[in-house]
Amino acid sequence: MIVFFVSCEKNISLNLKNQSPVLVVDASIENNQAPLVVLSSSLNYFNTISPAQLSAAFVHNAVVTVGDGTTTATLKEYSVTDSAGYKYFYYTDDQNNPPSYIIGALNKQYQLTIKTTDGNTYTAATTIPPVAKKCDSLWWTPSLGNPDTTLCVMYGRFTDPPGLGNYIRYFTRVDSQPFLAPANSVFDDEFTDGKTYNISFFMGYDRTAINENKNDIGYAHRDDTVTLKFCNIDKATYEFWNTWEFAYQSTGNPFSSPVKVIGNISNGALGAFSGYGAQYKTIIIPK
Repeated sequence: MIVFFVSCEKNISLNLKNQSPVLVVDASIENNQAPLVVLSSSLNYFNTISPAQLSAAFVHNAVVTVGDGTTTATLKEYSVTDSAGYKYFYYTDDQNNPPSYIIGALNKQYQLTIKTTDGNTYTAATTIPPVAKKCDSLWWTPSLGNPDTTLCVMYGRFTDPPGLGNYIRYFTRVDSQPFLAPANSVFDDEFTDGKTYNISFFMGYDRTAINENKNDIGYAHRDDTVTLKFCNIDKATYEFWNTWEFAYQSTGNPFSSPVKVIGNISNGALGAFSGYGAQYKTIIIPK
């Protein structure tokens, strides 16, 4: 038997070709907020990625416009430097030209146009839905049976209006830190249509950070001020983040089903232009 199986072995060589980089778009607009657009170039899957490569991947000097059917604003490129000294670049409203501002509003559609220096044009559209599905209240409980007595499980009471097609994405923030999404941040209302229900939810986390204590991912802590950003989204935004999160979680799993990430950017670009009808709820967990 051993001789048989050894004789059946065959070496397979895969010819992995380098692909030309394509535009990657991470764009969003939220009610009462300016649009935010991050442009970069894709990297090859088997590349060794360094901070210098990531910094060089940002796409500069593009002409980026966002319109609502009445007003069209040309966005300006800005940069921010993190605590490690790395620069990140993004496009948003020109702070020196207030009359041209675009500010997100509920129940409106927005068009994004990107013209890069290589002459290519990319377009996308998104909608900021009304805040139809709502978070009514927040509370917390201790993490029972956990040796770390500082860990807390977050709960919320939510109301879904009658009629299918209410999609949501949520983020959480601790104190004044940035809003972060959990591993599964988007949901439809297939099982919650027309209901008011109580459910626990995971806290968001930074996927790029090295977490020395992975046992606390998804939990809040005693003495945290927790803010839930609960967003109504359209179907295209839901499909993008739902397929993106599935692909992210199945990386490296040979038994997972293949999935195509469904973006809404034209001309072969990757990514999405997402609209968020956001509601905020805050709770203070006592020490």
